[in-house]
Amino acid sequence: MKKEKNSLLVWVANISFIIISFIALFPILNLLISSFRPSSELMRNGISLVFDPSTLSLNNYTYIITQGGNYWSWFINSLSISAITIILSLFFSSMVGYALALYDFKGRNLVFGFVLFILMVPFEILMLPLFQLMINMNLINTYTAVILPAVVAPVAVFFFRQYAIGLPKELMDAARIDGASEYGIFFKIMLPLMAPSMAAMAILQGLGSWNNFLWPLIVLRSNDMFTLPIGLATLLTPYGNNYDILIAGSVMTIVPIIILFIFFQRYFVAGLTVGGVKG
Repeated sequence: MKKEKNSLLVWVANISFIIISFIALFPILNLLISSFRPSSELMRNGISLVFDPSTLSLNNYTYIITQGGNYWSWFINSLSISAITIILSLFFSSMVGYALALYDFKGRNLVFGFVLFILMVPFEILMLPLFQLMINMNLINTYTAVILPAVVAPVAVFFFRQYAIGLPKELMDAARIDGASEYGIFFKIMLPLMAPSMAAMAILQGLGSWNNFLWPLIVLRSNDMFTLPIGLATLLTPYGNNYDILIAGSVMTIVPIIILFIFFQRYFVAGLTVGGVKG
């Protein structure tokens, strides 16, 4: 009787997860189908699953691939900014989080308190002082202004600190006895142990940088320097709405994130769950 009850619960859980997954994937499916529809069809019926199958074509994607000069420029800009942001953020944030977790120094708790405070402050409140700082540093309309605020992200520092707390300090002591420097301990011993957390944070930081719209919109001025979210937004104007190109371009923006997740997925769950159980 108990076995049958457990089997029924498993079936109910599986069906529930399937329904939830379909609800979550429905907007993406709708967007994917709409990307094959012409602009006139979209303007007439909107983005919906009610459409004429005979109107579906690859014209939108063909236009982007063959004539979307600005699109590929925006795509490369976003790709470059995201890649640099991921590398710098992982490097510096992991060092800060590691130091806060495994080193005892004066003011450590105060520094960590500042990290938590900044983590709780909405970015919209920090935009004005950050923008003024970029002006004073003459970085407006540069990619440095887009990347710099994300180099040491509070969420990444907090994440790496929580992960590093679970690392064995005995390895550090053994390495010191063997004559290893503190940098050697970090790069040769501790950093490889932090690989799951690095992979998980690479996905989260990459996703945040790739989809970042507001801050690049504030600091960038030139059309050829726009990132993909800003560039796609410029397709909607009072004089013409290129919804067909906009939707097809939006679908193509999902591809790098999917590739990033596939590449790091084997470490993603481990990086998020480690430290949740102590023993």
